[in-house]
Amino acid sequence: MTGASAGVGRAVARGFGARGDRVVLLARGEEGLQAAARDVRELGGWALPVVADVSDPGQVETAANRAEEEFGPIEVWVNNAFSTAFGESQQVSPQEYRRVIEVCYLGAVHGTRAALDRMVPRGTGAIVQVGSALAYRSVPLQSAYCAAKSAIRGFTESVRCELMHDRSGVAITMVQLPGLNTPQFDWVLSRLRNRAQPVPPIFQPEVAAQAVLLAADRPRRKEYWIGGSTAGTLLGQRIAPALLDRYLARTAFSSQQTGAREDPGRRSNLFHPVDDTDDAGAHGRFDRGAKAGSLLLKARSLVAGRGPGTVRRRAGRGGRLPAAVQRALAGRDG
Repeated sequence: MTGASAGVGRAVARGFGARGDRVVLLARGEEGLQAAARDVRELGGWALPVVADVSDPGQVETAANRAEEEFGPIEVWVNNAFSTAFGESQQVSPQEYRRVIEVCYLGAVHGTRAALDRMVPRGTGAIVQVGSALAYRSVPLQSAYCAAKSAIRGFTESVRCELMHDRSGVAITMVQLPGLNTPQFDWVLSRLRNRAQPVPPIFQPEVAAQAVLLAADRPRRKEYWIGGSTAGTLLGQRIAPALLDRYLARTAFSSQQTGAREDPGRRSNLFHPVDDTDDAGAHGRFDRGAKAGSLLLKARSLVAGRGPGTVRRRAGRGGRLPAAVQRALAGRDG
């Protein structure tokens, strides 16, 4: 699990822990990483925290080796780590664009290749890419992030075709997520006048975690769309992309900012972690208005539950009741 120290990664780690899985946690921030490991252990799983920067393929390879040395063959690999920069495209420097691509896109490439090197010879395994509706429909003020998520989608589709050609038992899927209440909006680099926020409607990170767990168990789908806003956005992009351009040009500047001024001197996590000394948990500052569930996700879960068996074996001590997973996904800070 990359990007495991906070936000979606933290919520996913808790979900795997509640199932009794063995979870290898990758992140840069030491305090957040250790807190995530404690969560997994307290929920009944095993945790191996590994400090790693996914933009460095050598560090990813070292983490993968440690995972198999201590916990055995990797059955599921989740690429979730990212950072970004908010601002108009001319406000983001070439070095900042490069860093976003290295972490968000190339981090997913490095993770996928490390997983494939180990899964393909065994003929089994699942890779889950944590994506976004913005992988299909870009918005202003997030050009670097939108480009990276689009690149992950293109890369994933190529890898999927290669695996199909080789008749491999390894599966790869992508989960396209809506706006989420995570700490990232207080962490990422921002050149906005006011404080950044997710494009409403906002969902809790546990919604994303449920989707990732579903995709890990049922990865044969090409991808999962989570949240009605995601489905509406992606369908709208297919039907009327020019109309969406005009709509976003008019509304997306204000909808991605709160009424409070941004602190231009605050730390960002683009080049260095900000949870190296303080643990932020899974949630951001938008609990009051965030949605705790998704009807589309419930429908996907029901359909998946009636399908064929999972393509992987559950790690650790075996599966727990789904209710236990749901309680764990509420988290200590949720």
